[in-house]
This record gives sequence, C-alpha cells and structure tokens, in this order.
Amino acid sequence: MTPTRLFTDPSYKPWHARIWQLSAPIMLSNTSTPLLGMVDTAVVGHLDSPHYLGAVALGAMIFSMLFWGFGFLRMGTTGLAAQSRGAGDHDEVRAHLARALMLAMVIGISLILLQTPLSWVAFTLTDSSDAVTAEGRAYFAARIWGAPATLANYCLMGWFLAVNRTSYILALQLTLNGLNIIFDLVFVVGLGMTADGVGYASVIAECCALAIGIILVLRLLKQEPGKLDRFAIFDRLALRRLFVVNADLMIRTLCLQIGFLWFMSQGGRIDDTTLAGNAVLLQFQSFTAFVLDSFAHTAESLAGQAKGERDRRRFDAATVVSSFWALVSSIAFALAYLFTGEGIIYLLTDIEDVRSFAHSFMIYAIVLPLISVASFQLDGIFIGVTETRILRNAMIVSLLVFLAAGYALVPTLGNHGLWIAFTIFMSMRGITLAIAFPKLRQSIPEAV
Repeated sequence: MTPTRLFTDPSYKPWHARIWQLSAPIMLSNTSTPLLGMVDTAVVGHLDSPHYLGAVALGAMIFSMLFWGFGFLRMGTTGLAAQSRGAGDHDEVRAHLARALMLAMVIGISLILLQTPLSWVAFTLTDSSDAVTAEGRAYFAARIWGAPATLANYCLMGWFLAVNRTSYILALQLTLNGLNIIFDLVFVVGLGMTADGVGYASVIAECCALAIGIILVLRLLKQEPGKLDRFAIFDRLALRRLFVVNADLMIRTLCLQIGFLWFMSQGGRIDDTTLAGNAVLLQFQSFTAFVLDSFAHTAESLAGQAKGERDRRRFDAATVVSSFWALVSSIAFALAYLFTGEGIIYLLTDIEDVRSFAHSFMIYAIVLPLISVASFQLDGIFIGVTETRILRNAMIVSLLVFLAAGYALVPTLGNHGLWIAFTIFMSMRGITLAIAFPKLRQSIPEAV
C-alpha cells in the first residue's frame, strides 16, 4: 500500500481525522504529567535539606512501579468495553466499568491494609540513607491512602478510551495534575509540611479527580442507551474473562518492569556515571512514548470496537492509519534526536561527565523510536482485541531473549552491549506480535 492511497482511498481517507481527534487529547494528557514531577521537585527542592528531595523522588519511584503493575485495570477495561460497544451491547459496556471499579477498590484497599510490609520491603530494597528513608516512609504512609482512587482512575480512563471520549481523559488528567500542584504548594509552602505533604497532595488530587470522573461517567450514561444490571455485573463467565485478561496483562507488565529494572541495575553495576547516563537516555524513550502511546491507545479502542462489530474492513482502516501516523511520528523523533539530542542532554543534566557519557551512546536514543514503534502499536492492537495470552507469551519470550543477549554482550561490550540487548528487547516485542498478527486479523470476520 502506498502513502498516496492512504489519503485517497475512501476506505482510509476519513480515518485520518478520526485518529487525530482521538489521539491528540491523549498526547496532551501525557505531556502534562512531567510538569507535575517538575513542580514536586521544585517545591521540596527549596526545603532546607536535600534528603527531602531524595525522599520524594524515591517514594514517587516506588509508587510508579507499584501502580504500573496494576496498569491492567486500564488496558483490560479498554479492550473489553470497546468490544462490547462495537457489538452494540450497551448494558455490558456499563457492566465492564462496574466490574473494573470493584476490582480496583479491592486491590486499593488491600494495598492500604498491607502498607506496613509493602513499605518495609520497598525501603529495604532501596537501601537509602536513614534521613531519606525516614522521610520516604512518611511520604509512603501518606500516599498509600490514595491507592483506591488512583486505581479507580485507571479504570475510568480505560473506559473513556473505549467509548471514544479521549477529551474526558485529558480533562481528568489536567484536573488531577493541576490540583496536585495546588495542594503541593498549600501543604509544603503554606503549611510547612515536608515529604508527607507531597504525599497527601497526591491523595486529595486523586480523590477529586475520581469524583469528577464519576460525574462525567454519569453524565455520559444519561446520553447513552443501556442500563446497569446488578446481576450481570456478577456474571460468572464475565468475571472469569475479566480475571483471565487482567492476569495475562499483569504478567506482561511484570515482565516489562523486570526488563527495565534489569537494564538500570546492570548500568549501575558498571559505575554511577553509566547509571546516570542511561537514565538520561531513557528520558528520550519516555518523550517518544508520550506520542506513540497516544496512537497505540487509539488503536486499542478502534481495534476493539471493530472486533465487536465483526468488521475486518474497519479493523484494517483503524490499524493501518493509526500505525501510519505512529511511524511518521517515530521518524520525526529520530530526526529530532539526531539534530537536537546534544542540546536535550544539556537540558537534562549539568554534570559534564554524564553529558559526555550520554552523548557517546546517543545513537541508541536515535534509533529506538524507529525500532519500538511496532511494539507500541501492536501492543495497543492486541490489547484492544484482548488477545492477552499472545501478549503475555510474546513479552515472556522477549524478556528471555533480552536477558540472554544482555548476559552474553555486557561482559565483552560493556554499556554498548547493554544498549544492544535493550534494542533487541524492543525489536523482539514487535517481532513476536507481528508473527501473530496475520492470524489475529483473519479471526475478525468480513462485514456482510
């Protein structure tokens, strides 16, 4: 297929505006999150000791990893609800959200009840100074109370994506981050609190965002057909499907976490400069993800709806057009990093050794957008159609290949070997899913 046909063929032409209409709010939502981290840093960075900043950074990292592990709540909700929407089963669209919210509440409350052992494990593994650990525990003790609201917001965002209301996701994320910034300033600057104030600010912001999200859901449901059947919520087959999908996605996410943690730990074993330089270069991958994720999330929703509609033509149009724009974006990122990478490194760190080190390995940051775009898009497509067993197995294989490559290459090539292994990891994620894609496509019937 030529790019010209993408813009002239009636099967594809209308989809470009649709893809951007759904993807643009997600991009804006993603880019608002780093601003919150900058404000957190600025607020505690002006306190009278650096251990406050270290404590908040450490605590934020712990919760980022913890909540990332429950990202299946968003992904599973999107796939299941999108398929029901495509099939015209409006009652089940509502039931999927209700089940997801119940599961989020159970997990969130469990995390609160288990906060003491979780805190002990987290801060034992991080092995920080006594001052940082003490403040970090205070942050943890405050922040953990927001777990139910945080996980419930994952469900709301996944459901809004499934019903093509990405503007609601943007509104929710801007509300969350904006309130978090305001309460940061109130608690730390106004009331003189320290790391615990930052934690409580996050809790209140998450709860407020959840309240607004529920209001948006109720307003939307008044406009949509269907009703919520309390008995259908507890349907055994539906609950079993929910748990199977979420279990597969959780294993997939855990493997991804292991891969990133192993990458960082191997850099730390080489030396501190390597660890810091690799962290800087991974920021380039994060910048790329802000945009590529938006197209992947759009593919989730539209692919899921096409499966529910049993319409391969719509599936093809949604996946091809969203993948085209993802590829264009990845090329743009690669070119941007090629010409401005050194300047970005200088903005990210003032340490000359780290700057020089990161510049030496910049080639990997340049090529990674081109290599990882397939994994982003295919992840989204497979999540949308809830082929989670394939996703799980593909990630397990990719992780094993990554670890094998790392153990083989790092001893002889050092950090170059580590980055080559990481590049192989990203490649394998795309390759393993690409192998399964033709069969997936054939499983979706041609529309009659």
